[in-house]
Amino acid sequence: VRNMSFALTTEQVLARTKLVTRRQGWLKLKVGDMVQPVRKCMGLRPGEKVERIGGPIRITGLRREVLAMMTRDLDYGIAECALEGFEHHPTYRWPSEFVAMFCNTHGNCTPHSMITRIAFIYED
Repeated sequence: VRNMSFALTTEQVLARTKLVTRRQGWLKLKVGDMVQPVRKCMGLRPGEKVERIGGPIRITGLRREVLAMMTRDLDYGIAECALEGFEHHPTYRWPSEFVAMFCNTHGNCTPHSMITRIAFIYED
């Protein structure tokens, strides 16, 4: 089972309000794959260990799309922000703010970047 970092959305994964995540890459992932959510798995300092966030998740949907799809269709963008776990967040529930945050936290990303939209369910 591969690890997937949820450093920016640990709270949402713990609350199980996050049902979709967007990633640069992850092109070999397939529907049905199991992935282990972790707090972070890269950039660990000496002595730090990977910290699991709950049990594994099962991938239920995958597609490639331009990140700006969230701002081109406001209804779609708001629904996607909710699926990302930000429905009640004061800032990131708005598609333009979510896209800006995503670009600021993912190197070499613009609103026109092609990303992987990953839908999942929590396994008990």
